[in-house]
Amino acid sequence: MKPWFGTPGMTSGLLLRILQCLSAAASIAAMASSTGFATATSFCFLISAMGLQVLWSFGLACLDIHALRVKKDLQSQILLSLVVIGDWVTAILALAAASSSAGVVVLFVRDSDICKLEPTLSCHLFQISIAFAFFAWFLLVISSHTVLWLLASLS
Repeated sequence: MKPWFGTPGMTSGLLLRILQCLSAAASIAAMASSTGFATATSFCFLISAMGLQVLWSFGLACLDIHALRVKKDLQSQILLSLVVIGDWVTAILALAAASSSAGVVVLFVRDSDICKLEPTLSCHLFQISIAFAFFAWFLLVISSHTVLWLLASLS
């Protein structure tokens, strides 16, 4: 079978997982370094969801590194099923957290001008964190899509 971009156990799959992990970590770092992030529950939810994504992506990146070192094929139905389910769970949480945080930022910046009235809030860091979260989600969707099609081709 022709290898697909992002297949687990290949260099492209490892690259996707590392980028997911780094962008989720960057989202956490930007949000945690901002002042006033605890004012909205959705920002705390974003940190939690991105923390889960960091752990999930880091674990799968370690699995990819191991598979590349020992030249092991990771294309078993059970393993791919677990990866697809884990990707879906983390993708749903990441999208929900990024979307709810983006809604709060739109409220703060455009609708109520809280960012202008409260100069202590780091609204620009909120926006950077949310952009990293959406990028991490997008990379996770690519991985999930690839693994789903790979699982379907094995069935």
